[in-house]
Amino acid sequence: MIRILTIILFGILFVFTGNLQAQTAADLVEKCANDAGEDATYLKDFVVKMGEAATGSRPPVARYPLVLSKNNVYRFSVCTTEQSEGKAIIRLYDSNRIIFSSYDQDTKEEFNPFNFLCQKTGIYHVFISFLDGKSGEAVGILSYVTK
Repeated sequence: MIRILTIILFGILFVFTGNLQAQTAADLVEKCANDAGEDATYLKDFVVKMGEAATGSRPPVARYPLVLSKNNVYRFSVCTTEQSEGKAIIRLYDSNRIIFSSYDQDTKEEFNPFNFLCQKTGIYHVFISFLDGKSGEAVGILSYVTK
């Protein structure tokens, strides 16, 4: 009898723990999408969870390809969870060329969110990493900006 109760208790804890973690990511996506502004329409989210970089190695980076259309304005924003050790940075690339970053290493200035006027239809890449290779959880948001 005790064995059955223990299994049921662990099953309930497992179910509720899974729901809490999923809710947290969904809540962060919703909050970050709402923070993008009234003139922005949510298109896509990029949920990231990374461990700390090993000493002497490059920080981990999440890479997401996406297609953007010419003559549209897109808004990129990133939100970091309160529990994260590091601050999330979102970068936009066209092939191997960086177009914009939410953080300037030289001036230590943040640009979050930032708008991008797409000049050519094509495949772009969103990179999300954490400052100084620290661990963390974050959500990147891609929005369409209405004119």
